[in-house]
Amino acid sequence: MSKARHPSVSPPHVGVIGAGAAGMTAALRAAESGARVTLLNAHPKIGLKILMSGGTRCNVTHREVNERDFNGGSRAFVARVLRAFDVPGTLAWFAQLGVELKLEPTGKYFPMTDDAQTVLDALLAANERAGVRIESGARAVRIRREVLGGSPARLHVGIQDARFSAEFGPAVARVGEEHWSVPDREPDRWLEADRLVLATGGLSFPRTGSDGVGYALALALGHTLVSPVPALTPLTADDPWCRSLQGLACEAELRLYEGSKRLVSTRGSLLFAHFGYTGPVALDLSRHWHRAARDAAPLVVASFTPGESEESLRRSMIEAAEREPRVSVRAFLSRSMPERLAAEVCREIGVDGGSMLGQLPRADRRTLVERVLRRPMSVTGTLGYEKAEVTAGGVRLSEVNPSTLESRLVPGLYLCGEILDVEGRLGGFNFQWAWSSGTVAGCSASA
Repeated sequence: MSKARHPSVSPPHVGVIGAGAAGMTAALRAAESGARVTLLNAHPKIGLKILMSGGTRCNVTHREVNERDFNGGSRAFVARVLRAFDVPGTLAWFAQLGVELKLEPTGKYFPMTDDAQTVLDALLAANERAGVRIESGARAVRIRREVLGGSPARLHVGIQDARFSAEFGPAVARVGEEHWSVPDREPDRWLEADRLVLATGGLSFPRTGSDGVGYALALALGHTLVSPVPALTPLTADDPWCRSLQGLACEAELRLYEGSKRLVSTRGSLLFAHFGYTGPVALDLSRHWHRAARDAAPLVVASFTPGESEESLRRSMIEAAEREPRVSVRAFLSRSMPERLAAEVCREIGVDGGSMLGQLPRADRRTLVERVLRRPMSVTGTLGYEKAEVTAGGVRLSEVNPSTLESRLVPGLYLCGEILDVEGRLGGFNFQWAWSSGTVAGCSASA
């Protein structure tokens, strides 16, 4: 997507704030398009989230990605960005970077090495070849826009150097739900740029340097936020099953209710842990739980035979009892769920799992069906940003041009990645958003 530049036109200086997946992509695209690029990263180490992702394997994208795989703001906005740099384009790009990918049965793409370091090394090497100047340990704490006469406005970034020592305290103070501020301390130096790309991410995995500084910078420039909440984070629970079934995985559908109103449902693998529930189905539900919990006490209900109706389960029980008169209740349940889970279902409703299915009283059959299809899950919260893979919420999409990702409020400012109100489900979708939005922002900023 690089563009040729007339030799008499001086290349713009593009500053990129944040050297995560989206920021490195934006910097590379801008440099390939002819811009001079400076890439700033607050943490002394670059790409920590990339190295942690996908169990350190880095799930770079998914076989099929569309706007319905994302939550947050306008899906039409998301679709436009994804069309600008889609999955086939991403696969070809990684091949150009020298990263060989493999497609797994789940639809997820990983590097052949099964090592996230491969992806990070390729991105860093490509940026270096393109002439990107990378400054690590450089924390952006101010953005100032300067207009001189009829000349195009210049953007100045205030930088604090190597401020990850505890003595300097946090970079950002949070005040209320949507108000963020940078502590009142003068920057050590200023970087002047023609255009800026804000790719600071959100709040997930704060030990990697995600402290919300991008929110403070965007707010100071007039932008507004959809309140950030942790997303793709495990659910905590007060549930005896979390002890008796610790380490057990099963297929499940989780449904979130506010009173009698069903808000959302997720389906996939559920893993019982000592603290509560994890696995894709729980992680995908977490952002919705956080949103609902702000106004009410949401209820989570699980079905352990996803997609099956009450009528079909009852019919299956009757047919199994007629076909196999000696089949036990536990044996019948174990055909559609792990045996340990089947035993816990029986124990919880007071049914002898070893008793014959055909001799089960009608009232017990009704209770069994109810427990299999609609078991209340005692969710008490989540593990928060410390374990969240992404942050939901962020800068409102209505304030950004979807064709260029330029701010509608601040000419010359571009935003990409997790700082925007876009969050994908588990499976490589958030990385695809990083590659796509980084490409659009980087190419646009260099034009």
